[in-house]
Amino acid sequence: MPKAVIVGGGIGGLATAIAFTRQGWEVEVLERSARITEVGAGISLWSNALQALDELGLGDEIRGRAREESSAGIRNSKGRWLSRTDIEAVRARYGSPIMMHRADFLEILRAAVPEYAVRTGISVSGVQADDIVAHSAGTSAGDLVVGADGVRSVVRRAVCGEIEPRYSGYTAWRVVVAPTEPVGDMGESWGRGERFGYGTLPDGRVYCFATADMAAGTAGGGLSEMRARFGSWHDPIPALLSAADDTAILKHDLYDLPPLKTYATGRIALIGDAAHAMTPNLGQGACQALEDAVTLARVAAEDGDLARYDAQRRPRTQMIVKRSRVIGAVGQLSSPLAVLARNALLRLTPPSVQLKSLAPVLDWEG
Repeated sequence: MPKAVIVGGGIGGLATAIAFTRQGWEVEVLERSARITEVGAGISLWSNALQALDELGLGDEIRGRAREESSAGIRNSKGRWLSRTDIEAVRARYGSPIMMHRADFLEILRAAVPEYAVRTGISVSGVQADDIVAHSAGTSAGDLVVGADGVRSVVRRAVCGEIEPRYSGYTAWRVVVAPTEPVGDMGESWGRGERFGYGTLPDGRVYCFATADMAAGTAGGGLSEMRARFGSWHDPIPALLSAADDTAILKHDLYDLPPLKTYATGRIALIGDAAHAMTPNLGQGACQALEDAVTLARVAAEDGDLARYDAQRRPRTQMIVKRSRVIGAVGQLSSPLAVLARNALLRLTPPSVQLKSLAPVLDWEG
């Protein structure tokens, strides 16, 4: 039985383990953390991700624990609509996007991987000659090594050498809150160099996320800063911030990767953020990792030609990285004139154009 050694036990790594197991491979997942858990945040899964999850045999279970997104769009900080997404048209054309808690999603993935296959508390130091993975508990060897170890991937060095992630220019806050009043809609609001978004989870809690231009590594920036920046924005944002717990706030600078020359070399392949870390502006980070997992396992089972995996995945994912970066730059505009022009353009763009613009991202053959 062939074996895959998968470095990283996050969404991409677990999905890869499931995909290879379904192809009849043995898998060994090496995860640095002592436990496989997820932070308090939501996750959107678009139709392309759900197609991948169907191929992993998990689509129905995921849908059963998620909430269909029923409204979306972009407003300004005062609440005026700049752009509204025709969710019914999206549903008819591509299928329904869903939202769920990341912890629930990770729990489902973890349960689908054999218990013995996941080794936690293992810190990988590199990939040696003959594709031997060196780590804190010794070494691991297999017929294929998969780097699913994130934007600062150790495995990537064996494929591409040292690659420095690019700072986006803005940081992000994330928090899940339990509001006193139900919140039925979802969407984003764009200001000047700042954005705030929210979406309702299946249990009625609300996932909130926000961004602001600032230098990488800026200290502080908890709930008090969020309230100072967004507390005067339109409803229900002030109420959501009032319901937030300062200890639950997550703050992370956002990075992506420059285009890599390859996602594979020899018997080593990269997936997810290790290959194509992207800003979250299209909600496609996890979705693309799921596509990677399904594609890589299929290629490995068919002929093992990793050049074919690279050819299938690199152009598509790098296109999405670029699109996400551009959308982020537009959303973070801070010049008053530039923001005025941006908002006017959003209001003038027909919903049909928005719908068509999703096609290159959501149309995936699997």
